[in-house]
Amino acid sequence: MVGLELLRVAWRAVAAHKLRSFLTLLGVIIGVMTVVAVVAVISGLNNYVATKLFSLSPDVYTIERFGIITSREQFLDALKRKRIQRQDLEQYAHLAKTAALVGARSGTTRSVKSGGKILSDVQIAGTTANMAEMSNLDLELGRFFNESENERRSLVAVIGSEVRDELFPRVDPVGRTMSIDGIPFRVIGLLVKQGSVLGQSQDLVVYIPREALSKCFGTRRNISIYVKAKGGVEGIPASQDEARAIFRALRRTAHDAPDPVSFVTAEAIQQVWRSISAGAFALLVFISGISLLVGAIVIANIMLVSVIERTKEIGLRLAVGARKADIRRQFLLEAGLLALGGGAIGVFFGWVIALLINAFSPLPALVSPGLVASGLVLATLTGLVAGVFPAVKASRLPPIEALRYE
Repeated sequence: MVGLELLRVAWRAVAAHKLRSFLTLLGVIIGVMTVVAVVAVISGLNNYVATKLFSLSPDVYTIERFGIITSREQFLDALKRKRIQRQDLEQYAHLAKTAALVGARSGTTRSVKSGGKILSDVQIAGTTANMAEMSNLDLELGRFFNESENERRSLVAVIGSEVRDELFPRVDPVGRTMSIDGIPFRVIGLLVKQGSVLGQSQDLVVYIPREALSKCFGTRRNISIYVKAKGGVEGIPASQDEARAIFRALRRTAHDAPDPVSFVTAEAIQQVWRSISAGAFALLVFISGISLLVGAIVIANIMLVSVIERTKEIGLRLAVGARKADIRRQFLLEAGLLALGGGAIGVFFGWVIALLINAFSPLPALVSPGLVASGLVLATLTGLVAGVFPAVKASRLPPIEALRYE
């Protein structure tokens, strides 16, 4: 039998029992649908993390008191460290030779008001002027404050889009005045909308000069130092070694004591995220794989029933010259077509679920052509594996006994 004829016969056998074929494929449909939806969400989160959530440039790292904490012991060690304060920032900036740029950021949470409108729990970020470049802050309107305004403690602010929507709806906020805990600030810039992740808004933020933050809300506040290394990404290790040596000297740290500061890079943050997402991905795919396994067992069972039902047909084909390999290919094609159909349905519903998650939940989702193709290939392979034993059994039927079968 030629390949086209095998395909036609296989399709006719699948289409002859539509309801049975559909019920047979429920396991494959559910498994592929779950895999596509889960991978879409993980891919969307990874893309969001890489492009939006962690805005550090690859050649920028931060010097922190706490850094990335992954255990209780690390947290307790970090609590013993002194806060990084203004004099530490100034001394480091003076001594560092491998830093192309040195910036700083402090933060607090306050209420913001304009007219009769009040917005509570707004993140107030006090930064140096160069943080716009180091944190990849994009402006929709206006400008970021300059270093002269930072040094003069000017009461100017750059606001996030959610702050604008609540306090200055449908108007240009640049040049208008708002108050932070009763202190008036003039708006000079509006940030591009960032959206939210995991329900946490990235636009409920106000940037003000760091010195103005200290003047208005107190000086005893921990500082994160941002460092742009000379030589790009390749220069980060040498720059971190220099920073480590400087802070150990400033803190008079013993040679056998832990470092008095911690370092955070964009790659380190993303590595932690990848570890978290990989564990969740493996667990969910394992659960989805159980559905595929059940689907494969059901396909194998139905194909064995089909072999018994079509014993006489198989005997007739063998009697008129069909080879055993043709019979094997025919049943493998039937199993593959069944699973491919289920895979297509599963991919479609997984894609729909991903769209709904993206539209109605804080989780981003991303369905790529590669994911669609992978879902279809996975389903087809499941069917082919499930069809091997029934196909072999069908090809080994003795033609004479098969023709006598009733």
